[in-house]
Amino acid sequence: MASVEQLRRREGVNLVQLEADIASVRTGSSIASIALPDYVEHTEGVTRVGALSAEAVIRDYESAAKEIEAMGAELIDAARKCEALTAQVHDAIAFMRETAAGYRDEGRKIFKRIEECALFTEDVRKTCEQVKRRMKDVSVGEYCSEELATEELEPTGIAATVSVCEVR
Repeated sequence: MASVEQLRRREGVNLVQLEADIASVRTGSSIASIALPDYVEHTEGVTRVGALSAEAVIRDYESAAKEIEAMGAELIDAARKCEALTAQVHDAIAFMRETAAGYRDEGRKIFKRIEECALFTEDVRKTCEQVKRRMKDVSVGEYCSEELATEELEPTGIAATVSVCEVR
């Protein structure tokens, strides 16, 4: 079992003086400056000890209630900041989507341009092969400028639509 400390009464303690000391401390303290909340009032006939105890308890509860309200105000402020941050996030997401769409558009243009160049290169290769074949067919001694002049090579495919200047 736990031992119980026994308080001994000191002789020479002046209870009247002790009560006066407590009253002087109480009136000068910050607790005395806190008025009783308007939702409580002392019951008639309650003892002084009961009234003081009830005041102490209600002041503690009121102080805690004010702290809770202050936390609520902080939460409201945090919610406002969160809403502002959320709006910024939405703006950032919209910017990222626009940037991604721009990249896709640019990629599509480059893709198309590369394929156009590949088709043009293929047309040039075919044209060069045709010229080489014709050159082989015509012997060096039988060169006929009239025949070549009448047979102009017509580019086909993309080579017919793209000029050499556009390839650069």
